[in-house]
Amino acid sequence: MEAAEAEVRLLLQEARESIEAARSYRRELQQRLRGLHQAREQIKDSATLTRDVLEQHFSDLKGTLKKLLDERLMSLLQEVDVIEQESIKPLDECQKLIEHGVSTADDLLREGESAVDGDVGQQNEKLCNFTKKALHIQLDSLPEVPSLVDVPCLSAQLDDCLLTILKNQIFRHGTVASRPPVQLEEFVEKPGGILVRWCKVDEDFIPQDYRLQYRKSTSSHFEDVYVGSETEFMVLHIDPHVDYQFRVCARGDGRQEWSPWSVPQSGHTSLVPHEWTTGLEGYSLSSRRNIALRNDSQSCGVLYSKAPTYFCGQTLTFRQTVGQPDRRDSLGVCVEQRNGDDSLQRDKAVCISTNGAVFVNGKEMTNQLPAVTSGSTVTFDMEVVQLGPCSNEGGNFKLRVTISSNNREVVFDWVLDQCCGSLYFGCSFSYPGWKVLVF
Repeated sequence: MEAAEAEVRLLLQEARESIEAARSYRRELQQRLRGLHQAREQIKDSATLTRDVLEQHFSDLKGTLKKLLDERLMSLLQEVDVIEQESIKPLDECQKLIEHGVSTADDLLREGESAVDGDVGQQNEKLCNFTKKALHIQLDSLPEVPSLVDVPCLSAQLDDCLLTILKNQIFRHGTVASRPPVQLEEFVEKPGGILVRWCKVDEDFIPQDYRLQYRKSTSSHFEDVYVGSETEFMVLHIDPHVDYQFRVCARGDGRQEWSPWSVPQSGHTSLVPHEWTTGLEGYSLSSRRNIALRNDSQSCGVLYSKAPTYFCGQTLTFRQTVGQPDRRDSLGVCVEQRNGDDSLQRDKAVCISTNGAVFVNGKEMTNQLPAVTSGSTVTFDMEVVQLGPCSNEGGNFKLRVTISSNNREVVFDWVLDQCCGSLYFGCSFSYPGWKVLVF
């Protein structure tokens, strides 16, 4: 009896496992069907868009070509009018001269006939007057009429090879690509931004420049955000928890036209942007509060972040414009805000001075980085290494810190007496002119 029950339980277990496997198999098949549907929709949507682009482009070409041909025809017709008018003008003048001569000859003939046929008493005087008039008109002087060989004969010279050239150019104009040569590869969330990476997928394509565009998912218009030779770009001023669409294309080496766009992909960040805190007299902030400028105020102190927005596992980046350096200057991170300090070169903080010195809990390290230069970046990367038990009451806690500047880096362990899920960042400068962007 027990053996039979055991066998039933085993069969039930096998049946349940088979049912679960069938469910999993069905889910996988459904997911693949959704993938096929998306692929089909992508082909259809891109084909529709490509048709619209081609039709609009060739419609524009037709309109432009018709306009150019009409303009050329009008120019040639005007040229014919000018030549015709200039060539006929001397003929018209000659015609007027001849017609005047004919009229004069007619009058002379009538006068001569009247003199010959007149009364005998008046005949002598009329004949004398007629003879003098005839001598004055110079009946042997005739105007010269140009021969036909000297008269312009207009014609149009139309080279049929233009049609051949246009035909060859038109047949080579435009291509249809089934796959763009570059594709978006990765989106990395950053505080108030997204690091976008892309890659070349066509081995025969030699890129010269890349062009990255983005838009909010609610917008219909893409806008350029980067053009250059790099294959990644940090897109800043991104609203958290909002989807953005990205696309990228490339320009081949030595070419002017851009390749087809990659398939648009969505990216977002859930991380709030880094912001400097407001209200410190010695610093002026940008409208987005991610740029701090050390002003002319004599007041000094540490400018902290608005909140502890730096988390381990992220990269914190400072980019600065330099002013006059001082050994107490600092850029770094700390466990807590503390009023009254003039530098982060103190306990519960790690920082780099503008001369490249590295400080951990207020002590200067032996290793040193290059001095901070205008336009250079200083980055902080941290990962957690726990030494002892960690609780709300505290405990030994170690962070492995990497600080990089001007292609050099230092790595060290920062031991704290409490767990730190997030950290503040800060800066301090003694003299005006320093400007720091944080992201």
